Amino acid sequence: MGSTTLKSDPACDFRALTAQLRAAGCLDRRPRYYCIKIVLTIAASFAGWVGFVALGASWATLGIAAFLGLMSTQLGFLGHDAGHGQVFPSRCANRLLGLCVGNGLIGLSFGWWEPKHNAHHAHPNQIGRDPDVALFRPVTPRHHSGAVARIGGWLQRRQAVLFFPLMLLRSTGLYVSGIQDLLRRRDRAALTEGMFLTAHVLAYLALVLWVLPWPMAIAFIAVHQAVFSLYLGISFAPNHKGMPLLDSDSTMGFARRQIITSRNVTGGRCATFILGGLNYQIEHHLFPTMPRPNLARARDLVRAFCVQSELGYCEVSPVRSFRHVVRGLQVAERRPSPPASMSRADEAVVSAPRES
Repeated sequence: MGSTTLKSDPACDFRALTAQLRAAGCLDRRPRYYCIKIVLTIAASFAGWVGFVALGASWATLGIAAFLGLMSTQLGFLGHDAGHGQVFPSRCANRLLGLCVGNGLIGLSFGWWEPKHNAHHAHPNQIGRDPDVALFRPVTPRHHSGAVARIGGWLQRRQAVLFFPLMLLRSTGLYVSGIQDLLRRRDRAALTEGMFLTAHVLAYLALVLWVLPWPMAIAFIAVHQAVFSLYLGISFAPNHKGMPLLDSDSTMGFARRQIITSRNVTGGRCATFILGGLNYQIEHHLFPTMPRPNLARARDLVRAFCVQSELGYCEVSPVRSFRHVVRGLQVAERRPSPPASMSRADEAVVSAPRES
């Protein structure tokens, strides 16, 4: 008599994986790590501003501007971790850290970003539900008319070429969206955030204009924001761009949805430092509250779960990840409309074990 092989239930396996990770300590808080990380990151950023004042009215301050752009992204990674509750057990403490880092030190509205990012985590790459998909969704005359449709069509046909140049303006869009959200909300929390943002803007502009004449000040701000935007963009882009898109009414299970739409980037500790732990995107999406330093420890258990459950595990080099991003955008350039729900054949393709 032949035997029938029964596939394991991914939901049950995921619960078992969670128990394994909890037993291994991967879900435990890392207060010492974050204490050191917060102090060193803020100290490095402060040292950059001290160097800026010490150099004075010199074009050499553009080098400081580039450094501060890098540090703004590193501070953003701390805000990201706080938004997921990775740093402190208290939600209020995480929110306070997010406000201080986001609104106070970077100038981005934490209160706007946090729910937007949580919506992305709940529905990654799901058209109409993931707010981060809209930036690269094809524009069609069905949704727009006149000049907007023509401009949208022109951008759609060139989005692969324009992707990196447009990354230079990423911070500008984040600033504007955050301010619009604050003006729309007008509640007590928005008032608190507005005070943080106002203090940041006034201190930033006052210091830059006090040290530098207008031409140098404009160049300094442009370099600072461009480096910040590009670094932030290339840190988040490899995670999901070029991965499968899901239709708005998809009912795919949690683990499957998170895994097939996420991509890991190799590089070990170096990549973890540069990308703020986002290189372990699959682990992060499955367990968003897992502290950053625990993601590497969780990798082997998570990968074994993905392969055993036939969900695949996409992990590529940094260079290859951007090739996938550009290739995905090139495909989107030729797509006349948003993709429909994945067929069974499509799902079989993305479920197969992928590069690792």
